Amino acid sequence: MKNLPSIEMVAKMAKAFGVTEDYLFGEGENASFDKETKERLNDIQKMDEGTKSVLFNIIDTYIQNFKTKKAFAK
Repeated sequence: MKNLPSIEMVAKMAKAFGVTEDYLFGEGENASFDKETKERLNDIQKMDEGTKSVLFNIIDTYIQNFKTKKAFAK
């Protein structure tokens, strides 16, 4: 039988590393994001709605440009 950490230990580890329990198990929506990306996402969530709207418009423009270039490269 394997020694598995308790739920409480997993919660403490997640808190210490600044991640979710799902992340420790390699699951969840943000599990594949690197630390820098997660920090940026957390910072964006703290912004006021106007600033987020401007930032999202900029990001959407870059994403659209990327997808267009990718589509025409085929």
